[in-house]
Amino acid sequence: MNALWKIFRLVLKEQKTAILRGAVLSLVVLLAGIALLSLSGWFITAAAAAGLIGMGAVFDVFSAAATVRFLALGRTAARYGERVLTHDATLRALTTLRTKLLSTTANATHDQLMRLRAPQALNRLMADVDALDGVILRLILPLAAGVLAQLITFGVLWWLVDLRVALWMVSGFLVGSAIILIWTARAATQPSSQEEAVAQSFRSHFIDLMRARADLAVYGQLLRQGKDTLDIDANRQRHQSHLDRIERRSGFALSLMGTIISAGVLVIGMTLTETGDLTPALAAIGFFASLALMETVGPLRRAMAELGRMLVAAERVDESLAPPPLRAHCSDYGETAELHIANLSFRRSDAKRPVLSDISLTIPSGESVALTGASGSGKTTLLLLVARLLNPSSGNILIGSVPLSNWDESKLRSSMTLVPQRSILMSGSIRTALHLADPTATDEDLWRVLEAVSLASVIKPKNGLDFNLGAMGSGLSGGETRRLVLARAILRRPKLLLLDEPTEGLDADLALLVLQGIRSYLPDATILMASHRDVEKNWTDYSIDIDKLAVTALTN
Repeated sequence: MNALWKIFRLVLKEQKTAILRGAVLSLVVLLAGIALLSLSGWFITAAAAAGLIGMGAVFDVFSAAATVRFLALGRTAARYGERVLTHDATLRALTTLRTKLLSTTANATHDQLMRLRAPQALNRLMADVDALDGVILRLILPLAAGVLAQLITFGVLWWLVDLRVALWMVSGFLVGSAIILIWTARAATQPSSQEEAVAQSFRSHFIDLMRARADLAVYGQLLRQGKDTLDIDANRQRHQSHLDRIERRSGFALSLMGTIISAGVLVIGMTLTETGDLTPALAAIGFFASLALMETVGPLRRAMAELGRMLVAAERVDESLAPPPLRAHCSDYGETAELHIANLSFRRSDAKRPVLSDISLTIPSGESVALTGASGSGKTTLLLLVARLLNPSSGNILIGSVPLSNWDESKLRSSMTLVPQRSILMSGSIRTALHLADPTATDEDLWRVLEAVSLASVIKPKNGLDFNLGAMGSGLSGGETRRLVLARAILRRPKLLLLDEPTEGLDADLALLVLQGIRSYLPDATILMASHRDVEKNWTDYSIDIDKLAVTALTN
């Protein structure tokens, strides 16, 4: 419940005025409904009584009829205003929540991003946030308005009718509805959580099915994957049916409770009327008010049935919205990208042995260095540490004279670029792909960078910069995709370029041309690459076996 309360406070902070106005209108709607039905019951009963005793000619019909019309129209207007304000405020707040989630995901650590699959991220942004719209619309506002309406009704009935009528009615609704709704919440929490988990699993499987349908068809697994997805959907529908049964039982219990309370009010009113303590018209007010009070508890049964879903979604969203650690920022970063690594160690949280231990290295500005070593020796990990995508267990990394931890994020990313082993290209034109690196680049700039990676001659026959890539960059070969990624990276003109096996998939001659083109395009950049190919090691100023790095700083 703590996470749910945090989400409510966040939504309230974003749209406080609109939500408070909506809350007031929600209360007005309930009170107008109670007053309308109570007044109608009094009007009918009083008019009948006046007719029986021969006073129908002097009975004031017009005032009561006008008040009934006023309450009916006022209730309709208040309901409209409440719907507009609360729904608009909730949708705006959820939009802000999605933006914060997207921002937090984009700034997550490398380990978090590596564990996060695209369907999970989409579920977090869409399904989890959608589940939270019920926090305001179906839980907090109806609950608060319902309790206040019942307490106000208690005071008015005590004043107009009788304390015994008011006490029986309101205590019955408060206690009875609390018992039923708590039972509903307990019965539905686990099924609701399971239904949401299965629904998210269905979405993930469906997304995977759509994205990998070509590969699945090639390997003859398309029908099997489709059947698995349909089985998950059938399981989701079974959980949904279970929840529907719980909600219907809750609705029946609330209706039965309302019937018992109304019957009790009727008996108490008749008894008081027989003893002369109450007029029939006032007794009718109590009876019809008890009928109207059902509106204060009826809508809550759906919220209780979905409470488990909202709790799970709130916990996940709250966890995702955890702020990143604050960093001390430096105002003077210098113009060089000399890299200093001193006594650097890194151990993953669940590992028995460190990946890197006491690594020290210095790379002068403008030099190019190849890190070599067996697979799993920590070459990629060292690049991720230098890129500040992982945090070292101990030791220091400095770029120029500034510790890496003190760099402002935007300044760091404008000075450094990492090209990992696997990079993503989105669907769109070649021009669009390159403009992600530099939106201000002209077509001449784009052709120059394509020439640097020996890709211009490949792109020109394919409609040039307007050539459209498919999903995940389809339309280019693996080597061409790799070169386009490199072109996008060097277009940013970083001072420090980190490359992880940059020429994988290219023959030796083409790989050398690409590397020479990168150096020609970035003559002053410091380049650190993880490598296992001779052509890469021979091209760099020197290569270092990461397994042989000692505590003593190594220089050229």
